[in-house]
Amino acid sequence: MRIGMVGLGRMGANMVLRLIKAGHEVVVWDRSDTAVQDLASKGAIAAKDPTDLVSKLTGPKAVWMMIPAAYVDDTIATFAPLLGKGDILIDGGNSYYKDDIRRAKELSAKGIEYVDVGTSGGVWGLERGYCEMIGGSKETVGYLDPILKALAPGKGDAPVTPSRTRTDSTAEEGYLHCGPNGAGHFVKMVHNGIEYGIMAAYAEGLNILKNANAGKVQREIDAETTPLRDPENYQYDLDLPEITEVWRRGSVVASWLLDLTADAMATDPELATFGGRVSDSGEGRWTILAAIEEGVPAPVLTTALYERFSSRNLALFADKVCSAMRFEFGGHHEKPADSK
Repeated sequence: MRIGMVGLGRMGANMVLRLIKAGHEVVVWDRSDTAVQDLASKGAIAAKDPTDLVSKLTGPKAVWMMIPAAYVDDTIATFAPLLGKGDILIDGGNSYYKDDIRRAKELSAKGIEYVDVGTSGGVWGLERGYCEMIGGSKETVGYLDPILKALAPGKGDAPVTPSRTRTDSTAEEGYLHCGPNGAGHFVKMVHNGIEYGIMAAYAEGLNILKNANAGKVQREIDAETTPLRDPENYQYDLDLPEITEVWRRGSVVASWLLDLTADAMATDPELATFGGRVSDSGEGRWTILAAIEEGVPAPVLTTALYERFSSRNLALFADKVCSAMRFEFGGHHEKPADSK
């Protein structure tokens, strides 16, 4: 099958290579000509511009966009006039699902099909495959099945779920048609919200372990410093790389995220190359908004999102306000930043 790929960044380029390896033809275009030529040298079909890309596709023409959410509308505005009735635009990035619903309606009026694919796999997808959560019409998703299946990881080494009896689903292959337009990105949105929570849980737990030697730390004795009541109970200098490694084997908290954490800590036990500024690309926020609109409590995911805000010093002014109030009501002087 032949498909167009727009956006040849970390994920888009690897997806092209995975499709070529599976025997598909991929016409590629990106604003970076270097990225286009690099993939052309590896078997892709280079396009010099959007018009050229569409001209090299056969009907129904399918164009997969692998670009940041902020650029999707502009990219659709570029490609929609070049496509005809029955052609397909696919958004494989991390768009807001409400935008998918709007875009699908707008494109439907022009006879163009729209599919949203929440894609998970990151930079490991070329090797491991991509978990795909898909929204769109049954017929269009069915037409794209050869592409979706090639990108997916397949059953691999994952054991069969013991109580599972269904045989009419592609979920075991690592991709799933979740529902109409927006459903794919809705499921991916919540997936990423959960990811925030899991990451925060690992991070907080490891931080407690790292500070298990608190009893060995000399603390100032003054009115501003809470004393450690039982310092003899906190005398452990724990080897965190080894702890993450042992957790990987037989533990109920084992996961791929833990595998990656163990690898990072084996390379750099103090994580000295990182500043601790944790970004969020939108999905966590949208997950919390959905929880609010549904009236569903999500305290863990909400806290994990707020912790990311705090990591970027967005809590600094609030902290200063608290410090100022303590000084005003009690004359409490702020301790130096490096004090416990």
